[in-house]
Amino acid sequence: MIMDRIALVLAIIGGLNWGSVGLFKFDFVAYLFGGQLSSVSRVIYTLVGLSAIWLISLLFRERDVEHEERA
Repeated sequence: MIMDRIALVLAIIGGLNWGSVGLFKFDFVAYLFGGQLSSVSRVIYTLVGLSAIWLISLLFRERDVEHEERA
């Protein structure tokens, strides 16, 4: 599902950004888009948060066994 992949990419970006904040005290998103309070940074932070909420649904979905056998 395309939404799953988009959400996963955004969650990975968010995880890497938080990792850089934790390890190096460097917020890459804020650096690229003009600070934590800039509109673009806030949109990205919001999209990352929404993607994490979307990915929670993966925990409760039934797996498609037939699809997995073909892969």
